[in-house]
Order: sequence, then structure tokens, then C-alpha cells
Amino acid sequence: MNMNSLWKKAGSVLLGAAAMTAALGMTALADGYEAGTYTATVPGRNADITVEVTFSADAIESVTVTDHAETDGIGTNAVDQIPGAIVESQSLGVDVVAGATVTSDAILAAVADCAAQAGGDVEALKNVAVEEKVPTEEQTITADLVIIGGGGAGMTAAIRAAELGLDVTLVEKMSFMGGAISISGGNQVVMGSQMQKDLGVTDDSVESMVEDFMANGANLNVPELITLYAENVGETSDWLQEEGVTYNLEGGLHKLAEYSHDRELAYTGSGAGAAEAMRGLVDEAGVNVLLNTRATELISDGEGGVTGVIANDDTTVYTIEAPAVLLATGGYGYNKDLLEGDMKNALYYGPVSSTGDGLLMATAEGIDADTRLMEYGKRYPNGIEVSEGIAKSTINGNIPAWTVSAILVNKEGVRVVNEKASNRTILETELEQTDQELFLVMDQATFDVWKDAVGYDVQEYLDANGTTTPVFGHGDTIEEAAAAAGVDGEALAATVEEYNGYVEAGEDAAFGRSADYMTQPIGDGPYYIVEQKPRFATTMGGLVIDTDLHVINKSGEVINGLYAAGEVVGGVMGDDSPSGANNGWAVTSGKLAAQSIAADLGAAAEEDEAA
Repeated sequence: MNMNSLWKKAGSVLLGAAAMTAALGMTALADGYEAGTYTATVPGRNADITVEVTFSADAIESVTVTDHAETDGIGTNAVDQIPGAIVESQSLGVDVVAGATVTSDAILAAVADCAAQAGGDVEALKNVAVEEKVPTEEQTITADLVIIGGGGAGMTAAIRAAELGLDVTLVEKMSFMGGAISISGGNQVVMGSQMQKDLGVTDDSVESMVEDFMANGANLNVPELITLYAENVGETSDWLQEEGVTYNLEGGLHKLAEYSHDRELAYTGSGAGAAEAMRGLVDEAGVNVLLNTRATELISDGEGGVTGVIANDDTTVYTIEAPAVLLATGGYGYNKDLLEGDMKNALYYGPVSSTGDGLLMATAEGIDADTRLMEYGKRYPNGIEVSEGIAKSTINGNIPAWTVSAILVNKEGVRVVNEKASNRTILETELEQTDQELFLVMDQATFDVWKDAVGYDVQEYLDANGTTTPVFGHGDTIEEAAAAAGVDGEALAATVEEYNGYVEAGEDAAFGRSADYMTQPIGDGPYYIVEQKPRFATTMGGLVIDTDLHVINKSGEVINGLYAAGEVVGGVMGDDSPSGANNGWAVTSGKLAAQSIAADLGAAAEEDEAA
């Protein structure tokens, strides 16, 4: 497989002075600009972004983002990089910053608006070609451990390995460390931790967690790995809390249908807050971090083992020599060539960095790592399709909406599931419905709660009122809202009446929704109906490892020098992961991998001394 095509698909990153003006240059500007400073405001990922652009008669002199609320370490990378790239290249054809596409596009749209105000030829600016630099320098780096990937697993491994005295180099192809954990809902399993006990759950156990996970994963989980996870996640959680990756203890443990005991906590500041804290700890640990640097090939010892990695940024090809290489490259959800079956058609909402690079390098000829469960991914039932094949999650809005009066119906306007059932149960029900979708139905009071909690601006979707995807139908009456959303209005009105009867009786005779989540009837309009489609970010398949995190080859043997942690590992969750599980596995396996590597390197050093 051509890795370059996969990286291009994932979105390239402008590095330093990578943008160069093409020969067309200023001729594309036609009559130039009306000199002056112009301002434009456009929607960003989190809120409006305001950009100020100064033009001379024939050039873009400066671009400044004057106001934004983009996520630190992700969207802020686009804020830092895109303006300079536009000025340097005199082009609106610059590449977006990978992982910050929405912010990048917003800044480009704002600059285009300003250029139009100044009388510039916007289409010509978009067509000014921008050249990519080709690496021309070479550098060799030596380390005890090279970690490929700076997500939750990679950062945790780096922190722990440095703590154990190892010289660590971390290679991250994005412009920031964070990976999937940084854009996750920010929840984590903490089973067995002191935090869980302090919050009142003292009877949870390894056996209970394993049983719950096996049931959720259709018993396809690798028993040794899920047991390893359960035995170590509590200690890992307490260690992270002590290190400074804090948890929202005030918010308490979450009650979830997937778990027989309450064992999930949120990070302080959600996933973005956890990632920010981890980045600080990696920096404090003195880890050598190479951002905007893509690992392309594992260095083979010629006997099936691994002794380092080849990587490059826009100027330099790095040969990183190390007796231990840890793959923490995440999943493969953004690489349809690696997806199988129904996963190819599910909406994706994960990081664009999840292109399976670690899998491709490890399974290359000469390394020959084995894989398993590649056909599975963690699908959730609560996505909206914001562009073709791409989703946003509504879960942060849905959770509080269930405490008011929201319900789920199918296209026929009928309730078909307990809205507080497990994600797996709701998903399986959703997949059986017309067009494999459900609809979230809310009155005005519930929608106000949902809108405040969902985490992004939905006004554009409301304005479309069901005419485009994502479908956000609304109307003064239930029938009007249903018509806008393409739902059977007469049936929906009957469903609402029936549900309100259950609320009044204090018992859901149809699906057993707890009375704790039936506190209010569906009341006054306007009414809102929001599409709910399957979405996924996390893949379940990946590399075969043993309980010391060594990668195993197709002959069932350990690949000397190669380890794996996090989502790149297959088999831990089976065919589905419950809430908080993936973040918990990332940090637990990252810490365990660092400890295994330190032990192996220590043992090797002792053997050398003895020899």
C-alpha cells in the first residue's frame, strides 16, 4: 500500500516555511486590492472566529486571528500556522492543518471574505499553487526508546519511561500531541482505583469488569488482555491523578447500562483537558518530541526484529536508532482501505491521523506482525452527518436531555427502544430501522438543555430545517416538525401522547425506561427532531500482542524490539467497547508498555555485563 497516498488522504500539515509562491504568483490577483485593513467573522469549531487582514495594492500584508475559542493544542495550531502560510504563499490554496480542518477552513473562509471586500480575485487566490518542500537533510538520533504516536498511549508511555530513566524520543506526525483522547468525550474506566473507592464503590472487582467487557464484546475479547487491563487500570488511574492528569471527582462516577458497577469518571476539562495535562508532563519529563514528523518505516535487524524507525518532516529524514520501538499510532478508521464490511459505510468522527500507519509498518515484509479482529469498530448510535461520510456526536447533549423529556423514534414515528439502554442495544435497534437511523424528539425546554450541552453551534442546521443533512427538523407543532424531518407526524403525535402517559404513571410499560429519567412529560413547542445515525471513531482490530506488550508475528513469535499500546492493539474489547474503555486502555497499556520495555532493557544490560 502506498503510505504517501494515505498521508495525503489524512491531510498534510504546513511546516515552517513549507508554503512557496508558484510561478503564477501575483499575476493571479488581476487588478490587485484596495489597500486597507478588513475584518470578517465566520463560524469555527467551537465559536465564531474573527480575522483581520491588511492588504497593500498588490499583496496580502498580514493576517491576524483577533478572536477565537478554538481548542488549545488542536484548533490553535491552525490559528498559529494558517495566517503565516497565507501571507508567505499569497495563496488561499494552502493546506489545512491536519487535525484542525474546521478551524483551518474557517480562517481561509474569513480571509477570502476580506479579500473580496478589498476587491481581490478570490477564485484566483484559491488557485495560486503552493509547493511542498521535500526533505533534503539527514539526521541520526539514538535513544533507548522511540515511541511512534503522541496520543493517550504514547504520551503516557513517554511519561512513565522517562520516569524510569529511559532516554525517549517521541515521533508524532500531527502538529500536536493528543490523538483520539484529545477529541474524545473525556471519560475513562477507573475500576480498582482509590478514586472509585473514595466515591463509594468498594465492591467492584477484576472479575466483574472482565465479565462486563466480555458480554459487551460478544466474548470475542482476548481473555489475557482484558484481564491485564482490569488488573492495572486502577493503579494507572491513581498514578495519573497524582502526576497531574486530574479527574472530575465532583462530577462523580457515571451510571451506565454496560457496567454492573459504577466505574467511569470524566477527566477535568474533558478529553482536551487530559491531553493538555499530558503534553505538559511530557515536556516536564524532557522527552525529545518530533512534531510534524511522519514515521515511514521500521528498521529491521534482518532477522525479524526491529532496531529503530525512519521518519521525516518537511526538511529532514531521521534515522532513529533504538533497541525498543513502541507503536502507539492509534486506529485505522480514517483509512477505508483497511476497513471491512459495514465499517466502510459508517460515519466517521475520529481523528484524521487514524490511518493505520503502525499497522502498515508492522505488517510490512520482513517484520510480518500478525493482526486480529480487523473487521470490527466501535459504533455509537448518536451521530449526525455534517458532511459526506463525516459525523459529529450528539452524546453530550443527549445525556442531559434524557433527564428532561427526550425520546427516540424511528422514521415511522414510533418508539422502539429504551433511551437509557446501553449504546450497543440502541445501536442494534437503530440498525434494524428504516435507513438505519433513529430520531431524537424534544420539546422546547429539552432542546434548550440539549443545545447548551452538545458542544457546538447548530444554528446552521436549524436554519436548513430538514432540507439537508444533518436533519434538524422543527416546527410549532409535532406534525410540522415531523414533516420537516421526514418522520410520520400522525404516528409521532400518538407516540408522544403514549409516552406522556407513562410519565404520568411513573412506569414505562413499553421499554422499561427508569422513572429517574421520566421526570417530565413532553410539553410545549416548538418541537425539534434531530437525526441519529451510526458513527464510529475507534477501531477494534489491530496488532497481536502478549501480556508484556510485545508484538507477535505471523509465526506466533515475539518480534524483538517491537511493542504496541493503545488502539493499534487488537482484541482487547472484542467487537465493541463500552464507554470510557478506550481511554482507559490507552493510558493503562501505555504505562505497562513503558514498564515492560524498561524491564527488558534492564535485563539485556545485565546479560551484556555478565558476558
